[in-house]
Amino acid sequence: EVQLVESGGGLVQPGGSLRLSCAGSGFTFNNFAMTWVRQPPGKGLEWVSAINSGGDSTTYADSLKGRFTISRDNAKNTLYLQMNRLKPEDTAVYYCVKLKGPVRAADFDYWGQGTQVTVSS
Repeated sequence: EVQLVESGGGLVQPGGSLRLSCAGSGFTFNNFAMTWVRQPPGKGLEWVSAINSGGDSTTYADSLKGRFTISRDNAKNTLYLQMNRLKPEDTAVYYCVKLKGPVRAADFDYWGQGTQVTVSS
């Protein structure tokens, strides 16, 4: 059974940082690209970032470039999202998503349960 478990969310002040983690199990983690998607309160889903299976190719939503960094540790079956200089508009539930193939353009497959990030003073 594929499982994706996010952690690391919480309340942070504007300008602060958080690192989200997503532990994958039930599949060969290093064979699949992964992505982060978020849903702000009362709004639709927003794609955040993606990384290929090997971890050497990444892409970001234009509005997040320079503040967010996606990475993965295939030895630990874990995906990360480092978020810096956080803004109130980054408040959202963040989801880790497994893709159906090794490349960043693959279709979405399995979703984690999400972790809440709240940016507020």
